[in-house]
Amino acid sequence: MAATQTVSDPSFFRNSRDSLGSTQIPGSPPETVVPRHGVVTLFGYGIVARVDRGHLIVEDGIGAARRVARFPRVRHGLERLVVIGSDGVVSLAALRWLADQDAAFVMLDRDGSVLATTGPVRPSDSRLRRAQALASHSGAALQIARKLLNQKLSGQEQLAHDVLKDSSAVNAIALAGSALATAETISAICFFEAKAAAAYWSAWRAIPVSYPKADLGRVPDHWRTFGTRHSPLTGSSRLAVNPANAILNYLYAMLETETRLAITALGLDPGLGFWHVDTDARDSLACDLMEPVRPQVDAYLLDWITREPLRREWFFEQRDGSCRLTAPLAVRLSETALAWNRAVAPFAEWVSQTLWKSIRKPTCDAGPATRLTQRRKREAKGSPGLPATAPPRSPRVCRVCGASITGGRYCRSCAPAVSRDNLINVAKQGRVAAHTAKAEALRSRTQRRHAAARKAWKPSDKPQWLDERAYREQIQPRLAALTVPDISAALGVSEPYATHIRAGRRRPHPRHWEGLARLVGVAEA
Repeated sequence: MAATQTVSDPSFFRNSRDSLGSTQIPGSPPETVVPRHGVVTLFGYGIVARVDRGHLIVEDGIGAARRVARFPRVRHGLERLVVIGSDGVVSLAALRWLADQDAAFVMLDRDGSVLATTGPVRPSDSRLRRAQALASHSGAALQIARKLLNQKLSGQEQLAHDVLKDSSAVNAIALAGSALATAETISAICFFEAKAAAAYWSAWRAIPVSYPKADLGRVPDHWRTFGTRHSPLTGSSRLAVNPANAILNYLYAMLETETRLAITALGLDPGLGFWHVDTDARDSLACDLMEPVRPQVDAYLLDWITREPLRREWFFEQRDGSCRLTAPLAVRLSETALAWNRAVAPFAEWVSQTLWKSIRKPTCDAGPATRLTQRRKREAKGSPGLPATAPPRSPRVCRVCGASITGGRYCRSCAPAVSRDNLINVAKQGRVAAHTAKAEALRSRTQRRHAAARKAWKPSDKPQWLDERAYREQIQPRLAALTVPDISAALGVSEPYATHIRAGRRRPHPRHWEGLARLVGVAEA
């Protein structure tokens, strides 16, 4: 499945404050671009990437609101240069500079489709490409398809079990996975994978998507759930009509670019797939290799939309009803690229090794180099395997006004009002709960018990020395060292009443004084 179109024409530069917290006032000095998680994303109009005196110069923006950056050849922190749009200039020297620094260049159209990907140039082995072309005859294609799709179904089953909590989907995916292991043809494998996908995505339909309270009046009803992966506009995942699917499409586009780069680095042909049909509109091998990593992308999105609200201004509707992302959100999603690169690398190298083994007359060579994970070099040095890289944390926004925050659930402006409303609501619920039939019966029983205890107690039962003055001067000051549960258990009273006793706001009945004296260690002198 190819990545789909989602990215909108960036328009947030027209505002004095963008939706992810960056400030840019038109007419002010250009904002400096800094790599985040190794990624720099350029968008807008008049995009420039050139080399000046050995430094890479990049510039983007709309009108007078511009962003610029200068990267030296050392310690620049740049691993991906992503360009959204086609209005600008990227010089040959800039591409050479990126290649020298082992950095990749990715170009996306404003509709989210992948236009170009270039990475460090590696020599390719014609024997490996020939084995790739003959994989359907050698049996390697069936082996690869079964392995990659089995990994995908395992990830989907785990997600459906641990997060979606849908037992019917789990059973359907597990059944398809079992059938996949015995499938003897590519078409049979695709059939079982399609059945698992139908059950998997059906478990996503009713997942709620939340928005800040201030945005609810501008959010269409069909934006408030994940819905179906099939857009009513196309009958496929293309042209998503709600934000959750639009975000997922863009994340898949980033995964596709990283998969293309991995394939090219290993000397394979990204267009020669094993079970995706050959077309002129996609790279079929890239689509194949994306499959086992898709559940990781799904998990990232699912964690995001179940934990944080989405801002309305991150999205807008086209005239045909399709939902598009604005540039600030696309920039943040682009920062996940290196995480997907790390996730797809082991599968790409495994495919390369599998194709190499299918050559009828293999040479004495050890096979294709593990350029992506450096597995052989690590094994030779006894180093641990390449650790997984978690994608950047999703943007956090206030659940009331939608402002960007770094922690908690509300911004500083909204938190006091929310706390006040919560206290009022809790107090109302407490008053209602305190007057239920069960609560009244418990309170009546407690009052009868205490009344009987007071009636049975005699002043002569109290020691002579334990009078009101002794309680006030010797016992009360020492109660602060006790815990409320200890006082409550010793006297047989409620914890709120014990809190008042410890603070001195209430003086307990004299029958309790002797018990409190023992708790604080006071005895007759």
